Amino acid sequence: MKKIFSSFFVFSTLTFLNAQNEINGGPVNIPAEGVIDGIYIQEHIPTKRLVPYEFVREADVMFSKRIWRSIDMREKINHSMYYPLDEFTGNQDWVKNTTRWSLWTVIRTHILKGDLVMFDNENPDNIGSFDGDLFKYPVQLAPGKSYETDTTFKDNVLRLIGQKKDKMNPDGTPMVKTDPLTGEPLTRKNPVTGIEEQIQEDPEIRWYKSEDIVEYRLKEDWFFDKERSQFDVRILGLAPVVYEADRNDKGEITNIKGKKILFWLYFPHCRFVFVNYNVYNPKNDAQWMSFDDLFQKRQFNSTIYKQSNTFDRTIDTYRTGIDALYESQKITEEFRNFEHDLWHF
Repeated sequence: MKKIFSSFFVFSTLTFLNAQNEINGGPVNIPAEGVIDGIYIQEHIPTKRLVPYEFVREADVMFSKRIWRSIDMREKINHSMYYPLDEFTGNQDWVKNTTRWSLWTVIRTHILKGDLVMFDNENPDNIGSFDGDLFKYPVQLAPGKSYETDTTFKDNVLRLIGQKKDKMNPDGTPMVKTDPLTGEPLTRKNPVTGIEEQIQEDPEIRWYKSEDIVEYRLKEDWFFDKERSQFDVRILGLAPVVYEADRNDKGEITNIKGKKILFWLYFPHCRFVFVNYNVYNPKNDAQWMSFDDLFQKRQFNSTIYKQSNTFDRTIDTYRTGIDALYESQKITEEFRNFEHDLWHF
């Protein structure tokens, strides 16, 4: 009887792992074959199916307002999407948690796989024009290619989620490649000028990690659907934000210049990925939800920094400090009052 049970256990585990690979779901608590890190296999979230949005007709939308908000990763309620942190080894191998990932880990993994399409925040043809939340400048894999084989996609990924740093000599000059036998600098002819130039060493790449993501920006529409008699919200875009800062040789921040949006993601596409990744529940380990559940249930704290307006300006252009927070709260209260007045008799 014990042999039958053991065989069934191994067969069930292998079957689940194969299904896991096919559906491309999130991490599960099976560190090795025949081993479960717990009393049962956590298969609910990794095999979960996406629940589609309710269909909405334009004729049924009686009111709509577009909102942009920021989710601060320093706030305790938002740590579920911030931790656990990932890390890189000395060989730049990416080390991830075995049972649950941070939101940035999920996003970065599926960008490299080609499952998520990044939208550049800056117009490539008009430097200084930041309108990436309109989803006009996609960065995606060419058909039939991967991250390693699509050089254009690879360069764009390095530009958006990594930082290149030229290798420098102690005297401040760029390091050049040398012949391993003679030690002489290697040269090549410039295709434009025809002049022989020294070949510089390949630059070092510093990838953005979970701890570098200080905010997430959301673009969403609030609307009243008369067909369902419901005041609802739909998230349209998601953007990770990092500090724009100077760093020392160890990668430590020395001077913060401001914040920078890395790219935008179209959130309805993200849902197909987020639905299969666990979010930590500090109150009950048996009731973890997915990242898609977290956003749909609004289990995060955020601050409105812009609403649709005549001059397309953000709140910080006419309010600063505590007044900007009051303005954000004022917009939130206007929505609450609107919804309350719908059913007030």
